[in-house]
Amino acid sequence: MNRRKKIKDIYDKRMKQANLKINPKKAKPKYISKAERAKMEAEAAANPSMDLNAEASETSEIQDA
Repeated sequence: MNRRKKIKDIYDKRMKQANLKINPKKAKPKYISKAERAKMEAEAAANPSMDLNAEASETSEIQDA
């Protein structure tokens, strides 16, 4: 009984590792460096009206359809 349990535990552990390798969890978002974040914030601060106009046009297109 003990030998079977050990073999089954090893098999289950290997299957679990294989399944995780095939289907990795993607809970973490892609890393964005501090310089890239600062650049994106600067662009957003420089062009706030463009972002608002883009959102407004998208909502009006949805309402038209």
